[in-house]
Amino acid sequence: MAEITRRRTGELVRGVFRILMDVLDALPAKDVLRRLQEVVPPTQFEGSCYPNLPNVRRYEKIVRFSTITAVKAGWLLKNKGAWSLTEAGRNAFAKFKDPEEFNREARRLYRQWKADQPTVESEEDEEEEEEVGQAAATLEEAEEAAWSEIEAFLEKMSPYDFQEVVAGLLRGMGYFVEWVSPPGPDKGIDIVAHVDPLGVKGPRIKAQVKRRADKINVDGVRGFMALLGDSDVGIFVSTGGFTRDAEDEARRQEKRRSMLVDLKRLFDLWTEHYQKIPEAQRRLLPLRPVYYLAPNE
Repeated sequence: MAEITRRRTGELVRGVFRILMDVLDALPAKDVLRRLQEVVPPTQFEGSCYPNLPNVRRYEKIVRFSTITAVKAGWLLKNKGAWSLTEAGRNAFAKFKDPEEFNREARRLYRQWKADQPTVESEEDEEEEEEVGQAAATLEEAEEAAWSEIEAFLEKMSPYDFQEVVAGLLRGMGYFVEWVSPPGPDKGIDIVAHVDPLGVKGPRIKAQVKRRADKINVDGVRGFMALLGDSDVGIFVSTGGFTRDAEDEARRQEKRRSMLVDLKRLFDLWTEHYQKIPEAQRRLLPLRPVYYLAPNE
């Protein structure tokens, strides 16, 4: 990637940061890359395709590769196809306004991160480092594509199957599910579970499950908490996630213990406990791991 200078790398990454500075939550990578074309238009070289991949444009892959250093520097977060800035990243964007200086500081922190890893190989030259970065960018794209497919699958799932997925997860985590709401009015509670088979130890767990595209607001969270007894623990699962006010409300509660679970958190728990989830529920969201070489992970 000899055509991409350090300054140009800094321009591209600062362009990504400029887009994310105005975003409170994470933004899908595909939206960041689409907007970036207006903020930092591709050069003729960046807008061209790879000779061996005539339908793959260089620009998007170059940006993905260029942002890896910012991730390792602790400035940029990438989670299941969504990008967001850390507080350190926001501060760096404000402090290092020159693209080359910005890139230099990111690379310094990257080298520091690399030196702190348990096993450190001899220092790679520029060509080897580029190859590793290109592989990481390709893996990133594959992970995003996989998550996009899983997300679409869950969002199309029937509400009652999704309810069973949550119940299966609780069973896989070692809880004893006493009741799952049948079709029809549920009065706000979809699942009741306990920490022991008879329900005589520990708190009772009440779960509400929402398969919806929009975020649950603070009133929705308050309504759920009103259904919890003093000794209950609440789990509110929503595919659309929760507004910041709703999350703050849940954290501030002292008398009502509750956990808000969005789709990404649910999926992380699903993969973590997958082997212990009953087969009937696993069939609703079947997964198979695919392993990639992850150099310098």
